[in-house]
Amino acid sequence: MRIAAILLAAGSGQRFAASSPGGAAPPKQFTLLGGEPVIRHAARALAPHVDLIQPVGTHPGVADALAGLNCLPPVAGGAERQDSVRAGLEALNALPDGQSPDVVLVHDGARPFVPAELTKAVIAALSSHPGAIPAVRVADTLKRVEHGVIAQTVPREALWRAQTPQGFHFNLLRDLHRTHQGPVTDDAALLEAAGQTVAVVEGSDDNIKLTHPEDLVRLERLLGHTPLPRMGVGYDVHAFAPDRDLILCGIKVPHDRGLAGHSDADVGIHALCDAIYGALAEGDIGRHFPPSEAEWKDMDSARFLVHAGELIRKRGGMLINADVTLICERPKIGPLAQAMRARLADLLKVDIDRISVKATTSERLGFTGREEGIACTAAATVLVPEGTAAISTPGRAATASAP
Repeated sequence: MRIAAILLAAGSGQRFAASSPGGAAPPKQFTLLGGEPVIRHAARALAPHVDLIQPVGTHPGVADALAGLNCLPPVAGGAERQDSVRAGLEALNALPDGQSPDVVLVHDGARPFVPAELTKAVIAALSSHPGAIPAVRVADTLKRVEHGVIAQTVPREALWRAQTPQGFHFNLLRDLHRTHQGPVTDDAALLEAAGQTVAVVEGSDDNIKLTHPEDLVRLERLLGHTPLPRMGVGYDVHAFAPDRDLILCGIKVPHDRGLAGHSDADVGIHALCDAIYGALAEGDIGRHFPPSEAEWKDMDSARFLVHAGELIRKRGGMLINADVTLICERPKIGPLAQAMRARLADLLKVDIDRISVKATTSERLGFTGREEGIACTAAATVLVPEGTAAISTPGRAATASAP
């Protein structure tokens, strides 16, 4: 029996993005889990049980996320889930003679942790049924709610929560997709509508579909990666220089002088980058953006902070909070602090409530008191799964200097 799997990666993950910090996140199937995209975990879970995996999705990250795994080239999905499944079925149907499957599994790319015994049970059930799905009995009392109040208690005795991978005889599912009109929420519904029997095998509470950011914590635990808080501190200083714009925390600040430096000399962003790199044990900003390289001359430091935020996400982590303190006599930071917070939050793709920007003076003491320059301290706390290694930066020589 030749077995194929359709791996769905076409969804936009709107609920996941909407409930993520700042309301911005990559599609959930490309969110990093233990340092790898969720969809890669899903494909790896299916691979031992199938002969072919057909990814479906137009996102440019699909091929990269599955690189090195035994998958067919991705095909474009559709506006609805059933359109994407149909596209996968037609791609498998178009394979050369003898390569089309006898049975097909349909799996959500946002379900990364599929117990092997569950997949085996679905496949085994197809020897006596045209379709089979894993499902979990509903344990909680169910309420039907209308206008914010309970309208009815729904009996739960015969109710189950459907999961994937769902399995079907290939030719039957292909033909039903070609002829069915109207939306369906899963492929088992097509067989139900056609009067075909669909077996139910015991699902697993660990077979979680990533829907909300808090699901990531449960999934990390299943993969053996316990998120741990890590803290880093950063410090930077730049002297004033004539004929330059003053850029602080990504905001152009009205002042008669700017700051001297190889890049735009944004002392706030530089200190914050070092705090994040420190929390990740990734060295300092000079390691990633050496001031000896012409590429970074007059560079907008926003690019550096975006890089630091990406490193957090590549490690499967998240920024808990960041605190930036600018030290200067002038200009006055208070009126601009809110705009600075918003800019830093936007660059790091987090909610503004996670970012603090404040200022102090040195009571006219030292170089800042003499208005020779501006200093900045920063602290950052990140949550990173235990056991994820630091991500090296090839070709970047370590240096203590800041751009």
